[in-house]
Amino acid sequence: MRLCNATLRQVAAGVAVPAYDRRAVTPGIVHLGIGAFHRAHQAVVIDDVLRQAPDWGIVGASLRRPDTKEALAPQDGLYTLLIKDGEQRSPRLIGSVLGVLDAPHEKEALLSRMADPATRLVSLTVTEKGYCYNAATGGLDAAHPDIVADLANPQQPATAAGIVTEALRRRMVAGLAPFTVLSCDNLPHNGQVAGRVFTEFAEAVDAGLGRWVRENVAFPGTMIDRIVPATTDADRAEVKALIGLDDAWPVMGEPFLQWVVEDRFVAGTRPPLELGGAEWTGDVAPYERMKLRMLNGTHSSMAYLGYLCGYDFIAEVIANPDFRRFVGNELTEEIAPTLGMPAAQTDAYAGKLLERYSNTAMKHRTYQIAMDGSQKLPQRLLGTIADRLRAGAPFERLALAVAAWMIYARGVDLSGKPIAVQDPMAKEFAAIDPARLVAGYLAIERVFPRELAAHAGLRQALEEKVALLREVGAAEAVRRTT
Repeated sequence: MRLCNATLRQVAAGVAVPAYDRRAVTPGIVHLGIGAFHRAHQAVVIDDVLRQAPDWGIVGASLRRPDTKEALAPQDGLYTLLIKDGEQRSPRLIGSVLGVLDAPHEKEALLSRMADPATRLVSLTVTEKGYCYNAATGGLDAAHPDIVADLANPQQPATAAGIVTEALRRRMVAGLAPFTVLSCDNLPHNGQVAGRVFTEFAEAVDAGLGRWVRENVAFPGTMIDRIVPATTDADRAEVKALIGLDDAWPVMGEPFLQWVVEDRFVAGTRPPLELGGAEWTGDVAPYERMKLRMLNGTHSSMAYLGYLCGYDFIAEVIANPDFRRFVGNELTEEIAPTLGMPAAQTDAYAGKLLERYSNTAMKHRTYQIAMDGSQKLPQRLLGTIADRLRAGAPFERLALAVAAWMIYARGVDLSGKPIAVQDPMAKEFAAIDPARLVAGYLAIERVFPRELAAHAGLRQALEEKVALLREVGAAEAVRRTT
């Protein structure tokens, strides 16, 4: 028997269910990119908000594949969040998602929903590459094939920028106020990036539209934090045993959840997120910077070095004493000093991260975290390295992590075995001459900003670390660099 509205009362005793009448909930949010992370994070906060504010339900949209809709539509949008903490399990049914649209096949329905006055917020988790932006400049990548296609036919868009812009155009033409655009992706200054990219796209469509977007639309920044591993068939079986019903796509999560949001919304479009535990701030940058550099930076370090060591999961990596020392010192000695925050605060966060990484129930694959490194490294590792270089400070561990990425992303591990690299620049990386590996990567300005790539100290450090990895292997390289 499958989870849905009709079977909700048949869920196993002790399972948390929505604490409100779903029939009274109306949509106020459209979310683009309704993957596992959104459903384990923002949708959970909104689930709590709906207890007191039922006009903030979510309509989700998948921009590329129909699999999320195919899983959730027969379930009336219901799904299970399973919190895992060691051996402890806490299942909870989430009811905040009212429906899912498959954008490629339901584009008009999506645009109509976004143009509806009831929609006051459009949020996004489309990953770094979904913004089609130039990481080196922070602006729209006008040469991106998907952007070129959308600009040629802007009323039938496929990209996030195109979809948001067309919906805003319809509201402008109808004399309606705009919605607020809330990026929830892990990229630095996500609100500013979304604002610049989407405004530049709108200006490329029509100067008047671009001016209206620039003058009227708000793009608050956010910081989101929860570890969400990919769901496996074993997870589905475990959820069925716990709730007593089939759930086609439950999501897994750790106990920790944080959401910090800039209080900068179009009038009348601000949901009461504090009811779900979110924090409001005037400037999200300090939170965002700490999380991107400390959590995401060390996650990437463990992913590439751990994968090259043969580890499948982050908990396995951090259980290795050499890796634990490596990551702990990377956090406190190399990353934290670049943040300009009190040591007590960064030390406490570092300690919490090591605890979270050690959660053996979180089957967070190194391979999963290693995806799309070309889009992630600039903000996760390279910005920190640039700050260390300016300060004349060492960055041995950060350099080893980037060197490991260079080897990994070329698609051949240290023993000569192929790696199925998932990255939009994978073909370009595979063509790099292994004899000139560092020079080949540093020539790619979309990843390495020109000033950073030209720094002799960076080139030397990376050359040394690539040579070390090739000579002694990843495990011994980590041991020597702790």
